[in-house]
Amino acid sequence: MVVPENGLSGALNAKVIGSGNQAIILAHGFGGDQSVWDKILPCLINHYRVLVFDWIFSGAVKDPNLFDPVKYSSYEAFANDLISLADELNLKSSVFVGHSMSGMIGCIASIKRPDLFKRLILIGASPRYINADDYEGGLKNSEIDDLISNMSSNFGNWATAFASLVVDANDPLSVDIFSKCLQRMRPEVAVPLAKTVFYSDERDILEKVLTPCTIVQASKDVVVPNSVAYYMQDKIKGECTVEIIETDGHFPHLTAHQQLLDVLTARMSLNEPTNISS
Repeated sequence: MVVPENGLSGALNAKVIGSGNQAIILAHGFGGDQSVWDKILPCLINHYRVLVFDWIFSGAVKDPNLFDPVKYSSYEAFANDLISLADELNLKSSVFVGHSMSGMIGCIASIKRPDLFKRLILIGASPRYINADDYEGGLKNSEIDDLISNMSSNFGNWATAFASLVVDANDPLSVDIFSKCLQRMRPEVAVPLAKTVFYSDERDILEKVLTPCTIVQASKDVVVPNSVAYYMQDKIKGECTVEIIETDGHFPHLTAHQQLLDVLTARMSLNEPTNISS
């Protein structure tokens, strides 16, 4: 990616809003954009400086040609972008909140640059989605193959169906938020990115993560079973806790945002506790 004149932060629609001594970075997952944080953002900015941005694959990014499927065929390139973005905005000792694929990206970035994050909060993160002999990732290889095939054949129909599958169907407004994010993606970006995400295996990096972690897991997540959260907790060498939020689906920041805010309140590790409520 050639960084535009206004920097990486300009390319990724990044902005830091709010006030306070502590900085928080909110990083969305596959198919999303920064709008997925809209339910929790108004509460956070009353107490913290919050960085929101759109990953280079997002349909909200103005220049779609910035996404290089070869470069971004691994999480490494995303982690490098995250580091560059934090450096450009002079953010140190931030709390990193990463949803889904961004959870693993944050882990990799924390290994490369331990100074950047004081805590990782990983929402629905997974080091591997496909089951293995000694590991329950939640999905079969054939299911991922079918997902990629359906994306390739009719992306619009797939996006609508996928949103209804991974967001609690009892919350149609939240389903619609994610569905619109997905529909803004270009298929030529979404398909190779889906391969990167769903065929990934980052289990080997977990033991290198020393930054304190909080793993936030929805109680019923069709994408990531609870066993993954406890697997990660067992493998991560640093301090690591698991918080189960009682909600269905892969997007607790959309369907159970107050519960998520309660977890964030408890895990910010600030000198003075802050009560965040919507």
